[in-house]
Amino acid sequence: MSIVEILKADYQKFPADQTYSIYAENVYFQDPMNRFKGISRYQQMIGFMNTFFKDIKLDLHNISQSGDRIETRWTLSWTVSLPWRPRIAIGGRSELKLNSDGLIDSHIDYWDISRLDVLKQLLIPVKTR
Repeated sequence: MSIVEILKADYQKFPADQTYSIYAENVYFQDPMNRFKGISRYQQMIGFMNTFFKDIKLDLHNISQSGDRIETRWTLSWTVSLPWRPRIAIGGRSELKLNSDGLIDSHIDYWDISRLDVLKQLLIPVKTR
């Protein structure tokens, strides 16, 4: 199975049963809220999401590979465990870079909305389509 096929499958079942073996031990991760190195930190971040957020869904809209670069476009949504159960949705894209062993050694996420817009969703419900 190619790395693109593995990523497609991981997006469908996110955050459960992710294929961490496709990441380099010292993978660099960055998004508007986090920046760190190491597969164990990456696993902890996903574990945190799985513990504190409910009904997590990661919709993959597009994925493409060109040489050692993979780009994805997605929407991540979840329900926050607050009494009014707000639903948060973030559209964005990821840039993944493969090392010489074919493992992901850089994973950078870009959001289509600001961190403030994400926080506003805690108070203002997201309209569903």
